[in-house]
Amino acid sequence: MELTAAEPRRKGLVQLYIDGEPAVKIDNEVLLLSRIKPGDELTDEELHQLILDSDAHRAKEKALYLLEYRDHTKKELTEKIARTAASREAAEAAVDRMEELGLIDDDSYGRRYARELFVRKKYGPLRVRQELRQKGIDPELISELLEEYDDPEAFTERIGEILERKYSGWQEDEKVKRRAFSALQRMGYSYEHIREGMRGLSDS
Repeated sequence: MELTAAEPRRKGLVQLYIDGEPAVKIDNEVLLLSRIKPGDELTDEELHQLILDSDAHRAKEKALYLLEYRDHTKKELTEKIARTAASREAAEAAVDRMEELGLIDDDSYGRRYARELFVRKKYGPLRVRQELRQKGIDPELISELLEEYDDPEAFTERIGEILERKYSGWQEDEKVKRRAFSALQRMGYSYEHIREGMRGLSDS
């Protein structure tokens, strides 16, 4: 079969025409490096290899692009690449390579993220567990981090601060109290944590 044309498309792609018919779009840089040009004869194996090389190249480029802006876990980076730029296989290979290069570290990410959730966002342990799981953090590390930040007294104090700052009338108004209770549950505090926090303010 003959590569009859290679027409530029958006996002660095080129449309290949095989025997005069549109075939596949591949990465322009991959085509240039292959030294294959219109008029050349291609085998099925050569075309397939072009497609694989293009997929791998675009996955790595997307990974580097995303990591320029912020850190990612392996799971979320893989999903973003597979959703927008390449096949899942190419995405997984690219992300593995990023990990080998030290550009991804789920352990370090998980520790930083847990601190942000507990300390800055003031989330409770249930919400923190959920957020870390969604990021793809290893379950053993999640358990370790939850144990590290397990401080009932701190939770009680934090709940008290939230109540006083956002729901100052909760002790007089049952509707405000219910709204505060629901909000604290969404933040990841258990029934026991919330009751203890409310009791602490009621007794003061």
